Amino acid sequence: MSSPFQQRRQFFNTLKEQRQKPTRLPKPSDPVAFAACANCGFEIPAQKLADCLQVCPNCGHHHPLTAPSRLGMLFDQGSARLISSKKRFISDPLKFEGYAEKLAMLQHKTNLNDAVISAVGKVNGYKAVISVMDSRFMMGSMGCAVGEAITQAIEYAHKNRLPLIIFCASGGARMQEGAVSLMQMAKTSAAIKKFSDAGGLYITVLTHPTTGGVSASFAMLGDITLAEPKALIGFAGPRVIQQTIGETLPDGFQRAEYLQEHGFVDEVVPRDQLKHKLTQLLTLHTIKGGLEKC
Repeated sequence: MSSPFQQRRQFFNTLKEQRQKPTRLPKPSDPVAFAACANCGFEIPAQKLADCLQVCPNCGHHHPLTAPSRLGMLFDQGSARLISSKKRFISDPLKFEGYAEKLAMLQHKTNLNDAVISAVGKVNGYKAVISVMDSRFMMGSMGCAVGEAITQAIEYAHKNRLPLIIFCASGGARMQEGAVSLMQMAKTSAAIKKFSDAGGLYITVLTHPTTGGVSASFAMLGDITLAEPKALIGFAGPRVIQQTIGETLPDGFQRAEYLQEHGFVDEVVPRDQLKHKLTQLLTLHTIKGGLEKC
């Protein structure tokens, strides 16, 4: 049996150890980031919204999708390869004040060279060239860099006898490049004409919004034109048109469904069905047109 002195010493030693031992608190669970739907305001965990391909599960609103995410959604895993530009061009032909700095900032923020990415890969086994415009980069506006990237994708598909799919999302021509940006309308349209004359299959997918010089050029030249639900599609916006003509426009004017009813769009396809629809079209034209399945 220990003496009172030893018991007291043991007590103080135990107390000292407890004071020195850090208190273990339960780790707080990581807060779940929520996003509110831009259409209905429904709050949804950001991860779930990403799993739904940025489509609101409550109202079906299609939020913008980044170009890399779009390519990842469409191409078979591990099959995609970017089509890189080998040509040099002037990205700021007019030396527009503050434009070069804005380009550099957006390139750093988005990790994109400009408002479009082009890649070649397989869609459920069918090889195709896909270009995707990204609205995060100056609202997907088309300058000489975008026009050149689109043209190179068309020429690559032409040279390699591959079907071409372009996802359009744009506010139109880029005003900071003046007439040079407008020249891209003729440039891309001419490349599409050569591709079409050679028997190439060209599918366009119009996403929200597709307007201005893009809608007046390659966006509307597809052999087959698809669109995402409720996408705004037109040259000038509905507010500008209404103010110009002084009349009230019909409900849903310039939306994808309205354009389908009037023959400008072949089919409105929800985002989660797009890969399946494109596979159907590629399968059909592989059988009919002799395109190779890789």
